[in-house]
Parts: sequence; C-alpha cells; structure tokens
Amino acid sequence: MSYNAIKKVIDLGDGRTIEIETGKLAKQADGSVVVKMGDTMLLATVVSAPEAKEGIDFLPLSVDYQEKYAATGRIPGGFLRREARLSDYEILISRLVDRALRPLFPEDYHADTQVMISLISADKNIMPDALAGLAASAALSVSDIPFNGPISEVRVAKIDGQLVINPTLSDLERATLEFIVAGSENDINMVEGEADEIQEEEMVEALKFAHAAIKDHCRIQRELTEAVGKTQKRVYSHEHSNEELKKQVYAATYDKVYEVAKSGSSKHERHEKLKEARDAFIATLGLEIDDVTKSLAKKYFHDVEYDAVRNLILDEGKRLDGRQLTQVRPIWSEIDYLPAAHGSAVFTRGETQSLTSVTLGGKDDEQMIDGAFINGYSKFILHYNFPGFSTGEVRPNRGPGRREVGHGNLAMRSLKKVLPPEDENPYTIRVVSDILESNGSSSMATVCAGTLALLDAGVKLKSPVSGIAMGLITNEETGKYAVLSDILGDEDHLGDMDFKVTGTTKGIIACQMDLKINGLSYEVLAEALMQAKEGRLHILGEMAKTISAPREDYKPFAPRIVTLKIDKEFIGAVIGPGGKIIQEMQRETGATINIEEKDNQGIVQVFADNKAAIDAAVSRIRAIAAKPEVGETYEGKVRSIMPFGAFVEIMPGKDGLLHISEIDHRRIETMDGVFEVGEMVTVKLLDIDKQGKLKLSRKALLPKPPKPDAPKKEENQA
Repeated sequence: MSYNAIKKVIDLGDGRTIEIETGKLAKQADGSVVVKMGDTMLLATVVSAPEAKEGIDFLPLSVDYQEKYAATGRIPGGFLRREARLSDYEILISRLVDRALRPLFPEDYHADTQVMISLISADKNIMPDALAGLAASAALSVSDIPFNGPISEVRVAKIDGQLVINPTLSDLERATLEFIVAGSENDINMVEGEADEIQEEEMVEALKFAHAAIKDHCRIQRELTEAVGKTQKRVYSHEHSNEELKKQVYAATYDKVYEVAKSGSSKHERHEKLKEARDAFIATLGLEIDDVTKSLAKKYFHDVEYDAVRNLILDEGKRLDGRQLTQVRPIWSEIDYLPAAHGSAVFTRGETQSLTSVTLGGKDDEQMIDGAFINGYSKFILHYNFPGFSTGEVRPNRGPGRREVGHGNLAMRSLKKVLPPEDENPYTIRVVSDILESNGSSSMATVCAGTLALLDAGVKLKSPVSGIAMGLITNEETGKYAVLSDILGDEDHLGDMDFKVTGTTKGIIACQMDLKINGLSYEVLAEALMQAKEGRLHILGEMAKTISAPREDYKPFAPRIVTLKIDKEFIGAVIGPGGKIIQEMQRETGATINIEEKDNQGIVQVFADNKAAIDAAVSRIRAIAAKPEVGETYEGKVRSIMPFGAFVEIMPGKDGLLHISEIDHRRIETMDGVFEVGEMVTVKLLDIDKQGKLKLSRKALLPKPPKPDAPKKEENQA
C-alpha cells in the first residue's frame, strides 16, 4: 500500500527546525500528523463524530496526551509494566492543549471530538509539551472538522537575559521566566508559567515575543491545509432554533434578570431568584410544551443572563455582589487552626474558603515521579481537593479530576518559587488545600492559605506570596471593556477572561490565563496586570495581619532533621554489610537514617521526632565516619594481643598497633598479663603510614620516670 506524505518545515531562525508531516501514519483518523523536532516526535490524531448526540448543547471535546515509555527507551514500572492512566504531568499537558483549542471551535458545533497526542520518540533535551498544541492544531488543520484555527503553543523563556522560543531542557535550568503561550495568528488565548519575581512589563514583552513565533507556526499550518486540500470543512447542523421564542424570553425576563444581577445578593440567593424567573417564564408556555422548546427556553434564558450581567458591568460599573471593579472581597484568615498539624491555616475571601495543612517529612517521604520523559523525586508536594459540598452540590468522591490537578499545579508552582534553597530545607513538604467553600478563585485561595500554613509551620519562605484572579468583560461593537479584580464564579462563567496572577511584593512568580474572545490588546493586558498587582499587594497586607514571617522554630511535635556530610569512603561503613549497621542504628535509636552519594560526598539525613534519638544516631554516625588525627588521644578497646604488642580499636572499624615498646617507659619482655582482650586503654596516635596503618603509644601519655642519680666519685683515691 502506498502513501503520499506531505511535509512542511518551520524554521525557528537559530538553526533548529520543526517538521510537520501528514499522510503517512493513522490515515483512518479524520486528521493525523507527526510533528518532529530533533529526535522528539509526536503523533497527533483527531476524530469527530459525524453527528451530535440528541440533547447535547456543548462541545464534548476530550484531549489526551500520553507518553510512550519506549520513546525514551524505558519500561514502565508497576505490576503490569504497561502505560496506565495518565500521570499528573500528562494531564497538565492535556489541559494546556484543551484550553488552547476549545475556544476556537464554533459555538454551535456539538459532535463528540477526540484529540489524542502520543510521544512516540523523545530527545531528552527537547521538551515535548511545547509541541503538543502545534501537533493537535495541525491534525485539525488537515481534517474537515470545523475549527476556527489554526493555533500553536510555544514555550518562551528568558535565559541569560535573552528571550528564547522552545529552549532546551538544559538551558531552561537558567531561565528567569518560563511561559507556555498559545494563540492564533491574531490573538493570544492561553498562558501558563512561572517567573522569578518579574515586573509586569517584562511579562508583556515575553508574550509579544511568543506571539511572533506562533504567527509563523499558524502560517505554515495554513499552507499544509491547502496542500492537503482540506480548506472546505464539513457541513453540520447541531442546534435547534426558534427566533420567536428567543424574542419572547428576552422581552419577558431581561428586566427581571437585570434587577436580580443588580441586587448584590449572595451566590445561592441570586441563583434561586434566577431559577424562579426562568421557571415562571417556562410555566407561561403551558404544560404541553415539548422537550425541544423547553430546552431552547432554558438556553435563551442563559443568553439573557449573559447579556444582563455584562451590560450591568459595562454600563453601570456594578458587579453581581455590589463591589467596585477593582475591589477585593472581604478577607479573614487564621493560623494554627489544626493543633496536631505541623502547620495549618484557614483563608477566606468572600464566599471562597481554603483549609490548608502542612506536613513535614523526611527523605523517605519524597514523591517518586515515574514518567517516560520526566522521572525522579520531588521534595515538595501540593494536593488540591474540591469536594461537592464546597458549592452545595451532591457529587461522588472519585478522586482528583483534571481540574483539581491543574489548579493544584498552579498553586504548587507559586509556592515552590518561595521555598528556601534545598541545602537550607532538609524536609519533604506536603501541602494539602481542602476547598470548603467556592465562589471563584479557589486556586488563588490555596496559594494564600498555603503561604500562611507554611509560615505557621516555621518554613523559612523567601517571601510571602498571594494570588488573585482577574476577569474581563468586553463589547466588540462599542469597544467598551471592564477589567474585574477577584472575580466570582459567575463572572468567570459569563466573562471573557480568567487571568490568575500570583506574586510577592517584588513581582510576578506564576500566572494562568484563559481567554474566551477574539482579541485582547496588549494595552488591556497591561492594565489587567497592573490592576492585579494592586489586588495582590492588598491581599498580602491582609495576610500580614495574621502572620508576616515564619515561626522562629518548628512546632515542638514536628519532626527534626539533621544532615551530615561524610567522606565518600565511609558510606559503606555507615551502611554495613547488607545494611546491618544502619538498620541496627535505626532500631536502637528510633531515628530514620538515609544516606546517598552526592558530589563525591556522603549525605546522611537523620530524621526523628525527638532530640534524644537524633543525638544518639548522629553520635554513632560521626564515630564511624570520623578520621583519626595524629597527635590526638583516644580511649580504645583492646581487640587482640600479639607477642609484639596489642591491636587497639580507637574508633569503630579503626584498629591501631600498640607496640610492646610503646606500652611503658620500662622495658616489657612479654605481653603475658599486660592487657586483657576488651580492656579499655588510653592511647595517643603517633603516626599513620602510607598504607593507612595506625601507630599508637601509651607510653607517650605517661610521665617520664626520674633519671637515676649518678654514682659519686670517691674523694680519696689511693
């Protein structure tokens, strides 16, 4: 069977290229491409059902990114030894692509659509996540699926003061800012990343630089679409419509909805009033209305709500809860709420509340990351939980979903940036945020509560960090717009932007932006960032009223960790044959001991919940790893007796020869009866020869006997 492969190349301008090929693999999918950069290859496929399911009024889009372990020459762990459910890392990349694609599908397209992206080959220095959005968009571009793209995603980083597109993994270690940016030829619609306390102007500059590269990617995809001959997309009709009914809904309910929106009521009260207005209108249609008409009435009522809320904000500058555009909701917080936790805090902003705990652990508690591309261990873990009761809903607890993983990752990145350096923080740290109430911006509440809980635990943060979610309402026809600080859930749902920004008093450290409209000028973006800065600093001020600096010491019941550095040669002696020595020390002292080789040294971590256990273990380790010093005095134990002297152990595993001539100043003819095996004797280390043998002396510590008197000369000799 033959194939007709079509290939396009994107030149990054620095000698590197990205290839897009279609027509060779997975040809039964609606669209498929292979994107290649270096040895990294992604296979992206897209399939969309011919028709929408009955009663569906949204786009059922699923995006799955998965890494094949063979791509990096590895075999998966676990019992089955095969790729399993998506890891958190794969979920995060899937979300990045989903958030970039979803706004570009037509609003009335409701067919089941599945995008699958597989890492099939990996260059360990080329990160695949920055290519996943490009691959997905290219697969859509060579299909007949309706899509208002193309789009692309790039990573922009500042390395050694220079902005770079899709830097290598090794270069990224020196980056002072790093963002994944997605957009079309005209607009940016998704941003996520972190930075080292940068200023707002620096972030805008990075986004402009990224968008220039995205435009090139989109241009190449358009050329690919034309080469494949997929410029005409499929015809579809997925929605019923009734213009007369729509006019009826607007005429009967708009003023009522506007007044409810203007009332400044609470979330649940507002939702009840809106439901009453909707149900009252549907009741006027009679009992015999069909399901389609009823469904359309609900849809049009939602459109009324959308318009009324937005018009209220744009025309009167009033928000659903009565706040001004720049006003942050009331804040209260408390630390040390959980008496048995190593650190805890409650942070409440309006109707959003997080109860966050901090647990300090040792090296054994590190999180193992076993991915095809990224693997190793993490000393900082953050888990975000969003139970149904936080929004007054009944929802089964099935474990964390993609939303929880994504929100937790944003908070994790924010807090990780302000943790003390690893050599100053021996702990594995787990932060858990349980959202108890939610009405917008719960991930930002997690950042604030996490900061307070870490300070309560005594973790020496570089600076406190807070976060705020910004919103945007626009009217393309009039050009009016409003930037909203600290958005509610409804303002997120009915608005055009969700822009989360975290930072310290010095600058931005993380962000996440999703845009639902076409066109966001850099002037409006800059305004949103400056407004976010004001809100962020206000929140930091409120947090400082509760706690402004870390506790001077950890809580009494928090575990203690001591880290020792020993010479590499002593690692084996501390561990012992088959782990005998280290296991014995752990059993007898009650401490947990970990040892690893790093930078040609042994790094020993002693972990215990009481000082006595740590002191006992540290003393024994130091004794094993100590180096004998010439001239020092030691209390040693006689290990064996030979005709020419005794072997004395002055340190664990360190025996030296106490020669018969070095036992006493007087001459000793035989070792019989001088010492007994096991007897303690004080000796001085005289020398260590080239073979490492120790020469000991007891005589050197004894006072010298007086010299005998010389015989007197006879005065009168004959």
